[in-house]
Amino acid sequence: MAPIAILAAILFCNVAASNVEEMAAGHEAHVTNNKSTCPHSFVEDTQTLAKAKHPTSKESDVVSDEVQGAVIGGIIGGKNGSAGAVGGAMHGTGGAMYGGLMGSSGTATSAAPLSRYDLVVIGGGSGGMAAAKEAAKLGKRVALFDYPSPQGTTWGIGGTCLNVGCIPRKLMHYAALIGASFYDARLLGWQLPDVRGQGHSGIAHDWGQLVKFVRNKVRQLRFSYGNALRSYGNSLTYVNALARFESAGVIEYENPSSGETQKLTADKVLIAVGGRPNIPEDIPGAVEHDITSDDIFTLDRPPGRTLVVGAGYIALETAGFLNEINFDVSVAVRSVVLRGFDRQCAEKIAQLMAEVGVRFMYSVTVGSITKKQPDESGLPSLEVELRSRDGNIVTEVYNTVLFATGRTPETASLGLDAVGVKYDAQTSKIAVNDVEQTSVPNVYAVGDCIPQLELTPVAVRAGEVLARRLYGGSTEKMDYEMVPTTVFTPFEYGSVGLSEEQAVKKYGKDAIETFLLEVETAHTDPPALSRLAHSSAPLLTHFEDLELSGVHRPKVATARSDGFDIFLSASNLSKLVCLRNENNRVVGFHYVGRNAGEVTQGFALALRLGATKSDFDRMLGIQPTDAESFSGLTVTRRSGESFVAAGGCGGGRCG
Repeated sequence: MAPIAILAAILFCNVAASNVEEMAAGHEAHVTNNKSTCPHSFVEDTQTLAKAKHPTSKESDVVSDEVQGAVIGGIIGGKNGSAGAVGGAMHGTGGAMYGGLMGSSGTATSAAPLSRYDLVVIGGGSGGMAAAKEAAKLGKRVALFDYPSPQGTTWGIGGTCLNVGCIPRKLMHYAALIGASFYDARLLGWQLPDVRGQGHSGIAHDWGQLVKFVRNKVRQLRFSYGNALRSYGNSLTYVNALARFESAGVIEYENPSSGETQKLTADKVLIAVGGRPNIPEDIPGAVEHDITSDDIFTLDRPPGRTLVVGAGYIALETAGFLNEINFDVSVAVRSVVLRGFDRQCAEKIAQLMAEVGVRFMYSVTVGSITKKQPDESGLPSLEVELRSRDGNIVTEVYNTVLFATGRTPETASLGLDAVGVKYDAQTSKIAVNDVEQTSVPNVYAVGDCIPQLELTPVAVRAGEVLARRLYGGSTEKMDYEMVPTTVFTPFEYGSVGLSEEQAVKKYGKDAIETFLLEVETAHTDPPALSRLAHSSAPLLTHFEDLELSGVHRPKVATARSDGFDIFLSASNLSKLVCLRNENNRVVGFHYVGRNAGEVTQGFALALRLGATKSDFDRMLGIQPTDAESFSGLTVTRRSGESFVAAGGCGGGRCG
């Protein structure tokens, strides 16, 4: 097998070790690593694969121009990477290497000086790749720039979503749900070790294995992204470098191999740079000792007792999966949780998370972080000063402090001022019109760097629609209304369209009719229910999620306040926000419950097609499901009646 094929297999495919060894049989292995910027675990992986079979494997510290430019730059999209080659030293130019891996006869690290492109895309994330591929598909010559990742938050091609966003977060969410299900399993007949005790006897979680699994899956997907770019041949040139404007039509960049500044010209430029986590430089010790939401997916030690700072969806998703994996988690909330989402649903999510062990501290900010001696388990000890709004100051010790306080677009280094591209000085968001055009006519922007929803599907669709409009004769504009989204907390929250508050603000309170249904376990408070669960007294319950209605989960061991199990006070909330003067057309869909992402996706089509409340009423439900609840919402906010269900089968009725 050719060395280049083996290289690709070792680096980016989840192939069995035996397959790698078979491919490498009879060859001396040479491993090339850039240790100054390559994640240590990635270096170790490739070295281990090579040395296990070939004790004479050589190791060098400096990545050659060819490998760094074509392999590191061309495939994993940054300096973070490890290149292994089998069969001796690798030869060939960056262009030839790129041709083998990415399917382009151009170079991976540079384009010909002052060569002209129809479209230059700055940003190799979801929106940038979508636009670049669509333009290439329409016959245009495209250059796609992907910023080399700095040390720290490890990135590759694919942007936030693939590397440090929705993909790794959903995988850890899945791991957390599996852990939570252990509490239910014994009541459903599974003979497992006791998981109710403080120590969760017999049940343990290997954080390192989870991180390894997530990292490998992300690498596999990055490789598939590289294959996708390969299919466009000479129409699409990938450039692993940070691009910036010299003028509106001239882009300059530093060749990551040679360090030389090179230039090319572009008829049109698309900015799709995405963002990076905010790091609070004004908090003493934060820069030195905290991690961000990007870093948790490659953290090389268990998080231990964790403080999550922030209350947006990234913060709550992270706190949720760490809690279900059985870490002690606190959340510092400066104001409200899930700002911008429906208030009732946001508060329901916080309530459910608190009931399973997450500790919320409201009106609290971090004053300072001081590193102390490691604790008895060897984990870092961070002394955190917490300040409340009323002036109280307390000090608590955590193993990990994770900031999830928003993200800032990577626009500062693009040279926007030099060409007159207008942006918000406070948020760094680029100003665009309704066709994603900036203040400079041939410069456009999509994705997280503009003041629109920061969601991967939004960026992808906006990039594709823009390319079709520029090069395919389309007149379609991106529609930012009726966008579905889901918060992947332990009990998920899915929504489409307007929150109740947004609808009232836009149309007026009298124009809105809100239909609700909440399914609840019982009238009594959770501690009382806990004691009933261990007695022979019958439980008087309201109906909730069918599967969970017969089981009860303890709080996470490290957060429990007593020895009793707890019942979730309510596990589901279904809500439709309608316009009264438009035959109750549904303008807001909201659902809190299990599998909310899957439930919400189909209903998004209904709202886009203008579904009314009567359409929902005529819909036959699938029995017994939670989503069935939307076919029978009868109680309105205006009526003042209770919207808590008292009986049923799933989200519907048995008779």
